[in-house]
Amino acid sequence: MVSLTMGIAGKRVLVSGAGGFIGSHLVEALARAGADVHALLHYNAQGALGNLALVPEDVLSSVKIIHGDITDAEFCYNLVRDRDIVFHLGALIAIPYSYTAPRSYVATNISGTLNFLEAVRSQGSARLVHTSTSEVYGSARFVPMDESHPLQAQSPYAATKIGADKLVESYINSFGLNAVTVRPFNTFGPRQSARAVIPTIIGQALGGRGVIKLGSVTPIRDLTYVTDTVSGFITAATAENVVGGCYNLGTGRGVSIGELAQTLLDLMGSKARIESDSQRLRPEASEVDRLISSHDAFTAATGWQPEVSLEDGLARTVAFFQANPHLLPKAGYVI
Repeated sequence: MVSLTMGIAGKRVLVSGAGGFIGSHLVEALARAGADVHALLHYNAQGALGNLALVPEDVLSSVKIIHGDITDAEFCYNLVRDRDIVFHLGALIAIPYSYTAPRSYVATNISGTLNFLEAVRSQGSARLVHTSTSEVYGSARFVPMDESHPLQAQSPYAATKIGADKLVESYINSFGLNAVTVRPFNTFGPRQSARAVIPTIIGQALGGRGVIKLGSVTPIRDLTYVTDTVSGFITAATAENVVGGCYNLGTGRGVSIGELAQTLLDLMGSKARIESDSQRLRPEASEVDRLISSHDAFTAATGWQPEVSLEDGLARTVAFFQANPHLLPKAGYVI
């Protein structure tokens, strides 16, 4: 990661969604690399730091914390004013909530992205690194999935991310915007939301439950450890030959949710059995059955490669949650 991110030292950067899982790891990596980091978190009355509270204080002390709302266009304009790079991660990401509150996803994921596009376009200096998601592909029509794979909105969340991606594409084509889109596949690791599948399996196993209750156990996912995803973001921000492109960040290895759960239980020495809970299933046509990436295009352009194996990453993640059990889910279900 050092060789791929050395160009970031001294850069003035903004990270939206900085209190999230990937965002907090990105902020930490940027600060450690010597960047001048402004970290944007969604405004709340408590002034909560989200996952930034888990960043070591000696690192976080160099970061400027800003609370606000990316749906406010003037606010976004002012944020971008003196920045060299804008990492746009701020979004609503919980797929089940998008079924019940889709309008909020449009406001945040589409309009929020538009606000940063306009801010960068009007000021003309910063590079925008926009965050997509493998969910925009829907269930794989072929594997491994490269960037030519059709986009299929199988949830309102996916639809808003497709909309945001296409807005970025349009600003590149219409205005020559200095922007690049990165499309992470399923990132995992320390600090991941307790509602995600890996933390909920770990939580149930550590809780001594004899049964691990999940949603569907058959979907296949391409799991990328968070430090590899972060190195991909920083590489996209510093490489000159990626501007205007959209690039997958993944490993190319697929594993089913059931296999993933069993690997975690074996790693933890748990004898619990795995059950699929019908109440936790997505609507049938909304379930994404298979996601396996090709990262060949990004690797050819930059030399980026994932470095952490699934097994290594899972071991690190288990160790983190064993040391921080208060961050694990209480209900013991994937949401």
